[in-house]
Amino acid sequence: MSKPIIFGEIEGIEEGYHFNNRKEMMPTSFHRNWGAGIDGNAKEGTAAIVLSGGYEDDLDFGEEIIYTGAGGNDSNTGKQIRDQTWEKGNAGLIISMDQGLPVRVIRGSTHRSEFSPQNGYSYAGLYSVVDAWEETGKSGFKICRFRLEYSGNNQSKKTVQQIELDYSERTKKRIESTILRIVRDTKVALQIKRLYNFKCQVCQISIPTKLGHYAEGAHIKPLGKPHNGDDNPNNLICLCPNHHIMFDKGVFSIKDDLQLIGLSGELTINDNHTLNLSNLQYHRQTHGFE
Repeated sequence: MSKPIIFGEIEGIEEGYHFNNRKEMMPTSFHRNWGAGIDGNAKEGTAAIVLSGGYEDDLDFGEEIIYTGAGGNDSNTGKQIRDQTWEKGNAGLIISMDQGLPVRVIRGSTHRSEFSPQNGYSYAGLYSVVDAWEETGKSGFKICRFRLEYSGNNQSKKTVQQIELDYSERTKKRIESTILRIVRDTKVALQIKRLYNFKCQVCQISIPTKLGHYAEGAHIKPLGKPHNGDDNPNNLICLCPNHHIMFDKGVFSIKDDLQLIGLSGELTINDNHTLNLSNLQYHRQTHGFE
């Protein structure tokens, strides 16, 4: 696969798009691998998966998918014949979960699901990897499992909150549902996180994961209406999950000289990262610090 991996939407291919075969996906890098179901690697992450009925442990609830990782199965029967490992595309799905990278989900006609097309392949939209674990599958071998939730922009589909509520009811493990935060970072946010080596600009903590470190890109002036902030490096900072929530909730803010308000200390800043001071002012104003 010589083409570069591309995360997110591909221009000209909208949700519901139909492909006659796998080869039609390759020229645009929509899914670059003709044979394997996972398009990704342990360094960059996984950008796309194909559900084609090749794994007996897959579960498809529409906006929520319990996906079996790649490897160790008999291609003719779909049964596992050896253990799976956390390598290659499976490792890539971990990277996508940790870094908030969106995954394109494609369903094939051979995938046993009411949501599958009668022929060829259909694009189901963008999903976020929200959980990963290993367990013993139906055939007695270790498998890598992933829970993906729909996170695209189709308003006719369930929201993340509704998906989580359904999941809570289905598992019946708790009475009160807990909403899981879906963090799907933009390419610009990922650049900022890498600039700071995934260390929080407030506490300097970098959270270790199985395959690297985790941090979140926080927009100073929020995207979308009514705030209309820009997805620009000058509107982004790298934070740990705790400080991201605290910043979004207005527990603390940042002065123009980068001193923190509401917390002690100051914001660490890289020489190659310049913030838009008007965005800092907007955050202070909207959270009552000015």
